[in-house]
Amino acid sequence: MTAPKVLVSDKLSETAVQIFRDRGIDVTFDPSIGKDKDKLLEVIGQYDGLAIRSATKATEKVLEAATNLKVIGRAGIGVDNVDIPAASKKGVIVMNTPFGNSVTTAEHAISLMMAVARQIPEANESTHAGKWEKSRFMGVELFNKTLGVIGAGNIGGIVCDRARGLRMKVVAFDPFLSEERAAKLGVTKVDLDELLARADFITLHVPLTDKTRNILSAESLAKTKKGVRIINCARGGLVDEAALADAIKSGHVAGAGFDVFEVEPATESPLFGLPNVVVTPHLGASTTEAQENVALQVAEQMSDYLLTGAVQNALNMPSVTAEEARVMGPWVKLAGHLGAFAGQLTDEPIKAINILYDGVVTEMNLDALGCAAIAGVMKATNPDVNMVSAPVLAKERGVQISTTTQAKSGVFDAYIKLTVVTETRERSIAGTVFSDGKPRFIQIKGINIDAEVGAHMLYTTNKDVPGIIGTLGGTLGGNGVNIANFTLGRKDAGGDAIAMLYLDAEPTEAALDALRGTGMFQQVRPLEFDTH
Repeated sequence: MTAPKVLVSDKLSETAVQIFRDRGIDVTFDPSIGKDKDKLLEVIGQYDGLAIRSATKATEKVLEAATNLKVIGRAGIGVDNVDIPAASKKGVIVMNTPFGNSVTTAEHAISLMMAVARQIPEANESTHAGKWEKSRFMGVELFNKTLGVIGAGNIGGIVCDRARGLRMKVVAFDPFLSEERAAKLGVTKVDLDELLARADFITLHVPLTDKTRNILSAESLAKTKKGVRIINCARGGLVDEAALADAIKSGHVAGAGFDVFEVEPATESPLFGLPNVVVTPHLGASTTEAQENVALQVAEQMSDYLLTGAVQNALNMPSVTAEEARVMGPWVKLAGHLGAFAGQLTDEPIKAINILYDGVVTEMNLDALGCAAIAGVMKATNPDVNMVSAPVLAKERGVQISTTTQAKSGVFDAYIKLTVVTETRERSIAGTVFSDGKPRFIQIKGINIDAEVGAHMLYTTNKDVPGIIGTLGGTLGGNGVNIANFTLGRKDAGGDAIAMLYLDAEPTEAALDALRGTGMFQQVRPLEFDTH
């Protein structure tokens, strides 16, 4: 198998680049390309993976030229330089490394909090100037003060831990924070208004979304305790900088520490020049350890995906561990085959895709299995679609996706049933994976069957009458088509019946026309499945 090719177009450590080489990846390390958009457009089509920091811009135009690209890895958290919707449509996984610089960012937030509490930067500047203004810089202790943490995820959780080590009382606002997690962190879970009213210091650790933009607005700041100090090492835009500046000037807010700004690079801000406002140029992740950690992490993640199919820290695809990829591989194939069957037989717009998981498969990564099933359906009309782009395409077309799980209900330890709904009908197919790891179709149209999945197959429907087997075998044989496997199923004697034939090669049009010409079949449909 040809080794996957990865382009490292930004500055990554040599150790990270060596990880690619050691894993058998054909890697090109050229940081100059990230700053040369024309060169990037010229070469990107050669690569399966693109490893970047912040200099390279993975725009829609770049992605359009990236004909072989499968994954973009961002060494760091922010992916503002990647057009994620365009990547998703193109079927390119976008990964980041959210944990490699967590400690560094959390420590920076604590550092800014201490600096603001004791007015260290201004005292430093004054002392360097030869002044001795000891009485001017009256600070406050962190001990026994209340810290309000907005966002208690990975970084926020570390801040909570460090603050408790400083003997601070910690309250946290996070809609996704469970009571169990809060107890483990040793914090009190509160709503936003209570946090604003109680906190002596407030630190933010949430992403910038429509819901979090200006979460500290003029209205919110008015609800805070007089003398509060605000720290932001997360994302610019979480705090209304102009409103905060007014609150500082009025004396309601005692100080602020900001590492991020609404517009970056920040050459001006309403906060600049204000007393007891400590500002840094987005240094949250800027430590030697963090830069090395995220570089190593992105190299490992991209290598894992390209070599084993494991997906970690993806922003547009469910994560799948290496162990899950190994165990789920046959089930992912089955889900794709079920979708491909339904997609190839559906000739009208699809309104809904319903997926039922039964038995032990319910304990697997259902998000990934769902993506595989949707991709199988969509491939019938969009051959280039994959597990990343399929959900995007389905959403664009207004296709409703639903998932149901149930305990083991039959003879199989597990199975998946996929139903496609159109304006006029529903079409269902179910399948399972046998102990040999091979996917099998076990039910079509409510008719039980046991059909091995092959690259070239033929599906027929008919009434259960004598001569069907002979007609199929004789007609195909007479037209040079060899049958590898043959499976029949029926509802009852003389009722609806189906056949699934596994063929050695794609059936000829002459063979298909001959079968249709017999008048014995309601449907004669050739099917193709990706069995690699």
